[in-house]
Amino acid sequence: MKVHYDKDCDIELIKGKNVTILGYGSQGHAHALNLKESGVKSLTVGLRPNSPSVAKAEKEGLVVKDLVDAVKDADVIMILTPDEIQSDIYKAVIQDNAKQGVTLAFAHGLAIHFGLITPRDDMSVIMIAPKGPGHTVRSEYKIGGGVPCLIAVYADKTGNSQELALSYATAIGGSKGGVLETSFREECETDLFGEQVVLCGGLTSLIQAGFETLVEDGYAPEMAYFECIHEVKLIVDLIYEGGMANMRYSISNTAEFGDYVSGERVVPLEKTKRRMKKVLKEIQNGSFVNAFLNDYRVGQPKLKAERNLCERHDMEQVGKKLRSMMPWIAKKALVKK
Repeated sequence: MKVHYDKDCDIELIKGKNVTILGYGSQGHAHALNLKESGVKSLTVGLRPNSPSVAKAEKEGLVVKDLVDAVKDADVIMILTPDEIQSDIYKAVIQDNAKQGVTLAFAHGLAIHFGLITPRDDMSVIMIAPKGPGHTVRSEYKIGGGVPCLIAVYADKTGNSQELALSYATAIGGSKGGVLETSFREECETDLFGEQVVLCGGLTSLIQAGFETLVEDGYAPEMAYFECIHEVKLIVDLIYEGGMANMRYSISNTAEFGDYVSGERVVPLEKTKRRMKKVLKEIQNGSFVNAFLNDYRVGQPKLKAERNLCERHDMEQVGKKLRSMMPWIAKKALVKK
């Protein structure tokens, strides 16, 4: 993959555009504030008038308009609302109100790749996808760094869409970490796959199974929490810093030996990969996205039920108590609820 850095990006391109950010959540606040501090003068945040985010954005000195007014004069519209509502917003707000030749931008390829949005023929379509949550995109930018970004071009009507994507990426800090070229399909399918089988679904299932195994065998929930949840960060940080070998170098010989003799028995690779390939196929053929959207259309009963079960689980209650004993965690929290 080709990687671009500061020297490859012309920040002046995005600074000369009227940029609208739709949404002011995790990614939205980070993009808007980073763009503003990078010198993008004509910057608007589009929100519904009753959104609680209006006050937050205005407090930061950002110009806030309702969705329709925000898109009317925009050269670049970055859509940072939840995936499940992007199609509705495009149809109700953008399709008939955005000016000719506008560039639509996304931070995730789902709506375009799976055909939830069909852009007008005059629109350029690009993606700038930071490889990290918005709070990290913001915190890294503030200390002079940046989260690596992926860029992709789906439709290039202007002739310089890739250059514009690079310009936007550098303005939010991405070229400090590196900007990699990809496609909407590759970003979308690998992102969904990683979330489901490792980062969110796989990891949380493994954590929960470990916690429950210890508690069911009579061990204190607090001990189970420390061993199966709290210390995950220590291991992940070592892997993040230098890979698997770095982690194994840093832990005890006892832990490393246990890794080799038990890991494969708990997560048998060939069997796990077969199941992962089934998940990947469901992502590729659109059945996951259909299930996700069908749940959304009827009020998200599955999503809400699963969320409620998680919040009521013993490991969440034990965790709240133990984290209150470690105030330094809250002081460094990335997310302020």
